[in-house]
Amino acid sequence: MKEIDLQYIHPQIIHSVMTKVRSILLMSIILFSSISAVNTAYGHSLFNSAEKFYGGYRVQVATTPEFPQIDESSQFLVRVTDSDFEEVDSFTMGIRIFYNDKQVNAIPPTTIKAGHWDIDYIWKNQGNHIVLIDLYDMEGTKGTLTYTFNMGTQSPFGVIFIAAITIGAISFAVVIGYIYLPTFFKKSKS
Repeated sequence: MKEIDLQYIHPQIIHSVMTKVRSILLMSIILFSSISAVNTAYGHSLFNSAEKFYGGYRVQVATTPEFPQIDESSQFLVRVTDSDFEEVDSFTMGIRIFYNDKQVNAIPPTTIKAGHWDIDYIWKNQGNHIVLIDLYDMEGTKGTLTYTFNMGTQSPFGVIFIAAITIGAISFAVVIGYIYLPTFFKKSKS
């Protein structure tokens, strides 16, 4: 087999090959990262959400808007499923809300005839709250099942977090533009 001497290859050909290799590599990275993002999508993918498995049941909780504002109407979104991820037809649930280790509010036990419950709520304090969700007399259990969640209201850290993600996305777009726009303009001039 005959060896190729690189000094006789035209620099424009090398540049063209390297540009294509770089393009393929970048597209592969974007493709693989988007595939993994699609595989981890969940029904309650809000920032202020959580789920817990306990006693054979799964409780998912979220707020809308994702970061509730003080003294403005928001909603708790609660969903109850069994161990097979099927929504429970009927259940009795109560909610207790704590702030700085003191109970600040409670929603009395209510019978729900569907697998989910949307409750209007107005937050009075800024920061982290502990939300206890009590399920009463669930089939196959004795007594009350209590699920504990951390829920937060709008704080400066939420704005900082969203700003950091936005700055990261813009920086990524600038770097990609810096890499590919000069090549694009060179091709259009030719």
